[in-house]
Amino acid sequence: MIVQKYGGSSVATPEKIKNVAARIKKRVDAGEKLVVVVSAMGKTTNSLISLAQQVSDDPSPRELDMLLATGEQMTSALLAMALSDHGIPALSYNAFQLEMTTTGDFSNARIMDLNLNKLKRQLEMRSVVVVTGFQGITPDGDVATLGRGGSDTSAVAVAAKCGCPCEIYSDVAGVYTCDPNKHPGARKLEYITFDEMLELSSLGAKVLHSRAVEIAKKYSVDLYCASTFSDERGTYVVNSLPEWLEQPVVTGVTTDSDQIRVNIVRMPASMEAVSALFEGLAAQGVNVDMISTVNENGHSHLTFTVVDAKEKAVLETVRRTLAPWDGWSVTEDRNVAKISAVGVGMKSAPGVAARFFGALSRKSIKMLGTTTSEIKISALVSREEGDEALRALVAEFGLGE
Repeated sequence: MIVQKYGGSSVATPEKIKNVAARIKKRVDAGEKLVVVVSAMGKTTNSLISLAQQVSDDPSPRELDMLLATGEQMTSALLAMALSDHGIPALSYNAFQLEMTTTGDFSNARIMDLNLNKLKRQLEMRSVVVVTGFQGITPDGDVATLGRGGSDTSAVAVAAKCGCPCEIYSDVAGVYTCDPNKHPGARKLEYITFDEMLELSSLGAKVLHSRAVEIAKKYSVDLYCASTFSDERGTYVVNSLPEWLEQPVVTGVTTDSDQIRVNIVRMPASMEAVSALFEGLAAQGVNVDMISTVNENGHSHLTFTVVDAKEKAVLETVRRTLAPWDGWSVTEDRNVAKISAVGVGMKSAPGVAARFFGALSRKSIKMLGTTTSEIKISALVSREEGDEALRALVAEFGLGE
C-alpha cells in the first residue's frame, strides 16, 4: 500500500485530473493499492476565500472552514469519476467519512487521529481510495481545515497511521538547492535529510510543508517528492544520507519575503513588560523570530520578525500589553526578506558563517538581523536585495548546476 498526494496544480483542470487518473492506473496495473490524497483544484481555495469576503466583511472562522472544505471534496469526487472511466472502481472519502479527528483550531487545526477501519475494508474490495486533504472533523463534529500545506499533512498522517510510504506530487520535479524560479541553475537533490527539509520548509521552501515533515520524521515515513507531469526521478527525504553520498556543507538556500520586522523604540526596561509582550504574542499564535535588543543611552530597543499574515494581531498585542508603560513607540517594516542557508554539514565544518557573511558583504548587502542553529544560518535583508543575496550564496556554496 502507498499513499500519494496530488497538489492543486496537479489537479487544476479536468484534463489534469484525467492525467492523474492515468498515472494512478499504471500503478494499479502493477498490482499496487493506493490511498490518494488530493488538494483543491488550482486556485479554488483563493476563489472561495474571495467569495466569502464578498458576502461578509468578517467571515466566521467556522463557516469559512465549512466553505473551504468543499474544494477538496470536489476534486476527490471528480478523480474517483475519472478513475471509474479507466475501469478502476475508486471511492472518494471526505474527512467526516474517514473520521479524521482534529483540534478545534479553525483554519489551523492539527490532526489527532483517524479511523483506518473504513480504509482497510475498502482496500480489500478495491485498489484506490481517494481522500480529501486539508481538512478534518473536530470532536464536536465541525469541519476544520489544517492551514497552509494541509494536504501534505493529511497525506503524511495517513501514511504514518498505515505504516506505508508517502509520495508527494506537484509541479516541480523534487527538492532543489534553491527555488528554480528564482535561480534557473538550481540543482535537484537526490536525497535530503528530514532535519534539512524541516528547516527549509519552515524557512519558506514551498515543496513540502514543515508540519508534514515533522510527522514523517517522527513516524519514519518513507517520503518521496516528484513531478506529476513527468517520470523524472524525484527526491527522497531520509533520516540520514546514504554512506556513499558526499555530505555537503550547505544543502540548500531559501528566501522568505512573507516577513515583517517590528521595532519597539525605548522598550520598557521591566522584565514584566518583556514577559507580558511575548506571552501575549504566544497567546495569539504568533511565532516570533530573529529577536534582538540594542541598549542605547540608557534605553533598550527591541526588534523581532514575524510572518506578515499575523501583522494585525502583532501590532494590537504590542499596544495592548505595553499600554501600562509610557515612552515607547512601535513601527513595522514590511520591506524585508529572510535569506537562509541549511545543511547538516555545518555541524562539523568550520568557517561556514564566515563564508555566509562574506558572500553577502562582497555584494554590499546589508544585514538587518541574524539567527542561527546547528544546521542553519539566516540573515534579514531588504526585500529588494533578497534575490541577489540568494544568488550570492548559491555561488559561494556551489549549489548551482
